[in-house]
Amino acid sequence: MTPSLVFDLETVPDAAGLRALGHGGPQAADHEVVEAALAARREAGLSEFLPLHLQRIVVIGCVFRDSQGMRVRTLGGPDDDEPVLIQQFFRAIDHYTPRLISWNGSGFDLPVLHYRALIHNITASRYWDLGDDDRDFRFNNYFNRYHLRHTDLMDVLAKYNGRANAPMDELARLCGFPGKLGMDGSQVWPAWQAGKADEIRAYCETDVVNTWLLYCRFRRMRGELDAAQYDAEVELVRQTLTEINAPHWQEYLAAWDSAAAGN
Repeated sequence: MTPSLVFDLETVPDAAGLRALGHGGPQAADHEVVEAALAARREAGLSEFLPLHLQRIVVIGCVFRDSQGMRVRTLGGPDDDEPVLIQQFFRAIDHYTPRLISWNGSGFDLPVLHYRALIHNITASRYWDLGDDDRDFRFNNYFNRYHLRHTDLMDVLAKYNGRANAPMDELARLCGFPGKLGMDGSQVWPAWQAGKADEIRAYCETDVVNTWLLYCRFRRMRGELDAAQYDAEVELVRQTLTEINAPHWQEYLAAWDSAAAGN
C-alpha cells in the first residue's frame, strides 16, 4: 500500500515578518503590528487576508494511512515553533514518499509551506525532486497537477476550474460527514490571540479527517475501491477516532451520526 498523507495548515499573521517589513514600531506588540498592517490594507481597499508569505504556520494537521492503519495528529508539540513543524512535515515526505492529499493545497497550503521553508532555510529534497534523483518523479511528482502524487481534491473535483470550486464543509455534510465543527479559518487568529491553541489543533485535526473521508469517497467514485473496501475504510476512521477518546472526537462522532441519519 502506498502511504497517504492528508495535510492542512492553520496560520496566523506573521507579526515578526510584518515588523521586518516596516509595519508598526520595533517596540509594538504583535497584535498592534498586525492591526497596523491590516488597517493599511483596508485603507488601500485590499482584503484583510495577508499574502501567503506573511502567513505564519501554527498547526499542521495530518492523517497518515498506510498498511499499519490510520493515524491522525498535529505535528510537533504545542510549544514547537514554525520551523519544527515544517521540518517534520518534509521529513515525513523524505521518509515515506507518501501520496499527498489536500483541500486547496495547491492554492494555499503548499505555497505557504514553500515560502516559509525558504524563510527558515529548511531542506525538502524528496518533495522538490522533479526527476533528477528518481526517474519515476520525472512526470509524476508533487508539482504535476494532472497526476495524483499530490491530489488537491478541491482542484480535481472542480476540473481545475476555480469558478467550480465547492466549500469542503458543505460537500462533506452533503456526503453525510460532519464537516467543520466550532471554528473556521477566519476565526484562527482571534482564537490564537486568546490562547486557544488546543482548540485550533483540534479543529485542524477534524478538517483533515473530513478531507480523508471525502478522498475515500472520491476513490470509490473512481473505482479504486469497491463498496466493501470503501465501507472498510470508513469504518477504520470511526474505530480510530473512537479509540482516541478525546472530547473533540466524541463531538465529531456524534455529529457524524447525526449527519448520517439526515442522509
